[in-house]
Amino acid sequence: MLSWGAAGGRALRWANGRAGTRGLRASPRARVAMPSWVIDRYGSNEVLRFTREMMFPIIHFPNEVIIKVHAASLNPIDLSMRSGYGATALNMKRDPLKLKAGETEFPLTLGRDVSGVVMECGLGVSYFKPGDEVWAAIPPWKQGTLSEFVVASGNEVSFKPKSLSHTEAAALPYVGLTAWSALNQVGGLNQSNCSGKRILILGASGGVGTFAVQLMKAWDAHVTAVCSHDASTLVKKLGADDVIDYKSGNLEDQLKTLPLFDFILDNVGGSTEKWALDLLKKWSGATYVTLVTPFLINMDKLGVADGMLQTGVTVGSKTLKHLLKGVHYRWAFFMPSGPSLDEIAELVDSGKIGVPTQARIGRTTACLYECNLFNQLLMKYSHFLKYQRPF
Repeated sequence: MLSWGAAGGRALRWANGRAGTRGLRASPRARVAMPSWVIDRYGSNEVLRFTREMMFPIIHFPNEVIIKVHAASLNPIDLSMRSGYGATALNMKRDPLKLKAGETEFPLTLGRDVSGVVMECGLGVSYFKPGDEVWAAIPPWKQGTLSEFVVASGNEVSFKPKSLSHTEAAALPYVGLTAWSALNQVGGLNQSNCSGKRILILGASGGVGTFAVQLMKAWDAHVTAVCSHDASTLVKKLGADDVIDYKSGNLEDQLKTLPLFDFILDNVGGSTEKWALDLLKKWSGATYVTLVTPFLINMDKLGVADGMLQTGVTVGSKTLKHLLKGVHYRWAFFMPSGPSLDEIAELVDSGKIGVPTQARIGRTTACLYECNLFNQLLMKYSHFLKYQRPF
């Protein structure tokens, strides 16, 4: 089943009946095959391959669980990873001690979001049991969720919101945790300190943006959202106090007519960073957090050592430069976290955060086209998937 969700992604629901539950064993020698979408090299959509011979996931550590995938989703990160984005850093994370010399990351399964049912737990897992309905965002260095089963660490998993179907739930974890990382873990915002704060969200109609708007309103902040005119109705429905159409004139000039901000979340990057920090209140603890960073690109281009050095110099110099001007400058990234998903699930079940379902939220034409092609390929060859047209 396919539907558009807040991830800017589309949830894929595994059809019931075609793939039954198999006997699960934690033995590393168990070699049970399962259906999966994989890539054997980096490239465009032609590298995607459907197989029924992907090795069944194995519990290697006592804190891991195996999840039967009821729904997964596509995110822009999947398109980027398919093309090789971040491969250098992710491979280092997969094998930091280089113990698997001569082996590669392939076949590699994409997909970060999952909503499903726990099938088996490691000996150290006490919080979950087989049969529990859960959701998670799998880190990009692990095998992904476009499979019948996936293995995850228990601390990456949370109970699925009771108010959402599996299809709806699969649209939220990755974008929700990315926004949570930027706003809470890096930005320091929480329910107790947000009331009345002026928050500017650049790129408010994408998956991360729509989640961020709802989270900030749930925490009683004043939200100014920047998006296109086409998305303005959606963003207003999510609760944004002010909505600015970036196509209606010079965005910088429009924002300068407004009172200064306490916090800026930048989902856009590029030249925006050059002027956005001037919109913050100086010497008041105001913070700018961007999710658009050169970290993985630096490592892809320069290698691990030089890439990390370049990244450190860049973020260090920018942090110091803006600190001297009276504002905080920070980078944020997706962080897998079951406890954070617990908090998100509570907000969802209380009605404070929902799953926007609109086919064109926060997407460039090129990204939409790529996702549509990706999806068409999945639907054409994957006979154990059911298809539902986008909303």
